[in-house]
Amino acid sequence: MTKDEAQDDPEVIDPRMLELLVCPKSHAPLVYDEAAQELVCEKSKLAYPVRDGVPIMLISEARPLDD
Repeated sequence: MTKDEAQDDPEVIDPRMLELLVCPKSHAPLVYDEAAQELVCEKSKLAYPVRDGVPIMLISEARPLDD
């Protein structure tokens, strides 16, 4: 997928934005899980939802990851 395609599809996170986003709890980098529509932080063991292409970066909205 090209950068232009990513910008046109609201379900896809722009790779440039992903480089800037960090976990609000641990300040660690995030990994985008396209299948689950979540941004995952391995350090804090939280997954932040992405709704309509918008990351919801609130700890209260994050889902704890299973061990």
